[in-house]
Amino acid sequence: MPGIHITDVEAAINHWRQRSPSPDGVTLAPELRALAEVYALLIYHREDEADEASFPAAAHAAWLAWYSTTPDTPCIAICSTSQGDDVCKGCGRTFDEVQHWPEMTPASKRATWRRITLHADAWRFNRYSERAAEK
Repeated sequence: MPGIHITDVEAAINHWRQRSPSPDGVTLAPELRALAEVYALLIYHREDEADEASFPAAAHAAWLAWYSTTPDTPCIAICSTSQGDDVCKGCGRTFDEVQHWPEMTPASKRATWRRITLHADAWRFNRYSERAAEK
């Protein structure tokens, strides 16, 4: 089972910092506190990701709330897997990822997003980047 990468935990923390800023510079919102604990443990143990199943309930709920604000699919409506490619030239997902996307867990989807973003060779990152622009 894919884990939740530390960069996603950081993004969720930043989301909640913006949404629920500290009133006094010290006190954290409950969502921030829960995510900060996970983040601290990742740093302490020098880990890049945490198993989604082992996330504390409050941290997982806060992470899912952030996740719901991210684009669901990397698709740019140019799918070469329908033409027989093993990897889509448009979005960078494999044929299996395209086919099973609706059933994938949020952590699995984020792992796919991370991989295709790091590779950055799909058309969504160059030739047709305007289609991938966030609205």
